Amino acid sequence: MTQSTDLNLSIFERAKRVIPGGVNSPVRAFNAVGGTPRFVRRAQGAYFWDQNEQQFTDYIGSWGPMILGHGHPEVLAAVQAAALEGFSFGAPTEREVVLAEKILSLMPSMDMVRLVSSGTEAGMSALRLARGYTGRNKIVKFNGCYHGHADALLVKAGSGLATFGASSSAGVPQDVVKDTVVLEYNDVSQLEQAFAQFGGDIACVIMEPIAGNMNFVRASVDFTRRIRELTREHGALMIYDEVMTGFRVALGGAQSVYAQQIPGFEPDITVMGKVIGGGMPLAAFGARRAIMEKLSPLGPVYQAGTLSGNPIATACGLRTLELISAPGFHEALHARTGRLMAGLKAEADAAGIPFSVDHQGGLFGFYLLPELPATWAEVMKTDGALFNRFFHGMLERGHYFAPALYEAGFVSAAHTEADIDKTVQAAREVFKTL
Repeated sequence: MTQSTDLNLSIFERAKRVIPGGVNSPVRAFNAVGGTPRFVRRAQGAYFWDQNEQQFTDYIGSWGPMILGHGHPEVLAAVQAAALEGFSFGAPTEREVVLAEKILSLMPSMDMVRLVSSGTEAGMSALRLARGYTGRNKIVKFNGCYHGHADALLVKAGSGLATFGASSSAGVPQDVVKDTVVLEYNDVSQLEQAFAQFGGDIACVIMEPIAGNMNFVRASVDFTRRIRELTREHGALMIYDEVMTGFRVALGGAQSVYAQQIPGFEPDITVMGKVIGGGMPLAAFGARRAIMEKLSPLGPVYQAGTLSGNPIATACGLRTLELISAPGFHEALHARTGRLMAGLKAEADAAGIPFSVDHQGGLFGFYLLPELPATWAEVMKTDGALFNRFFHGMLERGHYFAPALYEAGFVSAAHTEADIDKTVQAAREVFKTL
């Protein structure tokens, strides 16, 4: 195909004139890997087609929500039926209650839940709730973790605990981030030092159980256990960001996986998104009753949203959760994802390419490194130029991975063994060229 007939390129040129960078979310851009973003025309099952009608096996799945694949007939039917009843009411519906009941039945750490429209909104609201509940201001987050683009969370690490983080985005005043303490992920000693220094002022610790914006880095069991111990000891709350992992790595989320290794483990507040909306704009945060009753209209912590609990989004999310609750669903998804990871690693090893992999449920990550990293500094050792060549090699062969070195990938129930074997075969060809 010549450049003049590339519809992706022509649309991208139009987009750049009316949309900053030509995309409505930076992660969709190809800035990190170079080239032209693929503009999606349609999607079905495990595939999407771009404006040139090239088919791709999709390993981003709308960055996580499409756990059943695109256009699942039962989800589509639920959405169509809901749309006929009305797009939005600005008043409560029974379906919001049913969805809340379903979420709570799957994640017993929560007694109540509040529905919102995005993961950023859920994370921001969870922080406000933690501060309102504890009466404290300081929050702790970890380098390399992403919890949405709320001002207080767009912070990069300072040079030490006495040097608070600086904003990683223009437009965020230093006063807004002065109470955000940024620590290294999986560093227990630094965590203990932070609580020794600031313990009485810390409202909460917010963490990802698997850091999906470092590609795929698990929180160690010791690190997770120590966060739970220290927050309880100092009267702070533990916020578990399961926007990416919730209902995808296991039916009960990552917290159910860690509870198998840490008896009695549960977070104070859980943030959820992606899968619970099934592809529609829907997210949530929940906690035990005493915490959630601090929210308006019951308590003094204000939070509201015109489209919260949208009737079409709740229909999509509810049917998705019902379908993934089928016995054996996540075990099969984990095995399918494992087939992909094992295949990629075997081909890389055969080609003499340093390669490490990890996965849980339908979430996966791989690195052009000999061993899996545990911190942001270790992640940063990945060969970016080598990844870019791998990415474009796979893209040319019709397999779409995240166009960024530090993003996790996703397998859906719609991916077949044949799809995965075809991807592995493509990777064999690409690895030979690296």
